Amino acid sequence: MTPRRLRLDTATLWFEAPFVIALRLHQMQLAAMTGKTQDVAELQRMVSEKVAAAAESGMAVNLALWKATLDSTMRLVTGSGSKHGTAIAAAALKPYGKRVRSNARRLSRSKP
Repeated sequence: MTPRRLRLDTATLWFEAPFVIALRLHQMQLAAMTGKTQDVAELQRMVSEKVAAAAESGMAVNLALWKATLDSTMRLVTGSGSKHGTAIAAAALKPYGKRVRSNARRLSRSKP
């Protein structure tokens, strides 16, 4: 992944995450105002998605670090340089971005 793509993915996540939060808060507020019970499935989904994204992100970072270490070792042996910070950061952001985009699409379509 290029540094430019990482910046784009980071900026996208930065703007989409508050959008998803706002949509969920809006749905909760409407449920509270109308006297409906809160959708338990959505609340459970919020929590389970965050746990799954954190686990997936941790695994992706560990894999990227392992690859970077192996590559850096080979480059050290051959005498060339290495830059893996972008790949590691991209691996950390990818699971969160995927879920935030999915939630933004799903929540913007649903009707309260």
